[in-house]
Amino acid sequence: MKQNITSLEISIKDLTKRYGKIYALDTVSLDIKAGEFLTLLGPSGSGKTTLLMAIAGFNRPDSGSIKFANQEMILTPPHKREVGMVFQNYALFPHMSVFENIGFPLKLRKAPNDQIKEKVHDALKTVQLSDYANRKIDQLSGGQRQRVALARAFVFGPRILLMDEPLSALDKKLREQMQIELKQLHRKLGVTTVYVTHDQREALTMSDRIAVINEGKIEQLGTPKEIYNSPNSSFVADFIGESSFLQLNRKGDDLYFSSEKIITNKKLNKNKEWAMVIRPERLSIVNKSYRKNSSNIHFSGEISELVFQGETALALVKLMEGNFLSVRLSTKSSDDFNNLKTGNKIQLCMNRKDVIIIPH
Repeated sequence: MKQNITSLEISIKDLTKRYGKIYALDTVSLDIKAGEFLTLLGPSGSGKTTLLMAIAGFNRPDSGSIKFANQEMILTPPHKREVGMVFQNYALFPHMSVFENIGFPLKLRKAPNDQIKEKVHDALKTVQLSDYANRKIDQLSGGQRQRVALARAFVFGPRILLMDEPLSALDKKLREQMQIELKQLHRKLGVTTVYVTHDQREALTMSDRIAVINEGKIEQLGTPKEIYNSPNSSFVADFIGESSFLQLNRKGDDLYFSSEKIITNKKLNKNKEWAMVIRPERLSIVNKSYRKNSSNIHFSGEISELVFQGETALALVKLMEGNFLSVRLSTKSSDDFNNLKTGNKIQLCMNRKDVIIIPH
């Protein structure tokens, strides 16, 4: 589909929205780059959908600013913001054909019939539904309906595209397939996209940047790698990916777990408690011939639970100190998993470069 779109940057400043005494948005500030795919990620009730609907114009904040490029939009009604929107339930018209659904935004804008026909067929081709123009909505699968909703959202050439959990109704396999298709579609269209989800793997897969939202505030903003590898709080570390937390003890500028020194850092605030975040895939099981070395951190424990999950397995290990670590293992026939049982004593190690330290 050929598009001549000039994407818009979005600038949000001190946005606040209250419902009674509850802050759905608490002085949120966020700059979204023109043409980027930014995901608002957080648990239910965190404020992510409230923020999306404020950008769309479907709710009005109590205070603050929303600008598209340099134009203030707070008082602009939704239909004048020229924003494409994909809702969680798709909001398609069941009495209309696929062609009519996709062409509806163009019809509202009183586009000529020949232009509607051309743009709808281009959109159908883009979402791989060229043979479905005359189908009714109830004749489509969930994935096909999602594609129709997408085509309807971008057919009129919006410079901003907003999506509110559009994949949540799909099964796991189709959802993962559609994540890749959406990523490719964004690359093709180049339109500024704001996407809401509570699924952290979905956010990591699709986004240029992620804004992690909790209790109406942005906890952290960064690329998927930054958010995953360098969480700035226990909430972000726990919400993004699988994590185990080990409380650390301070001796001067050094932080220890048990008798092993984890890190030396003079800049760490001495008035705070600190913890180590351990991702289960970054732990390795070592055999009896392994010699400890300074580049790794070492743990000893016993397997208390071992769960087969298909391509990987998860072992819950009780450490000698009484803490628990989760370890993710390959299930290839040649790997450790096939020789392990509940109750086995094991040694674990992790490279010091994979250490994540957070205030706790």
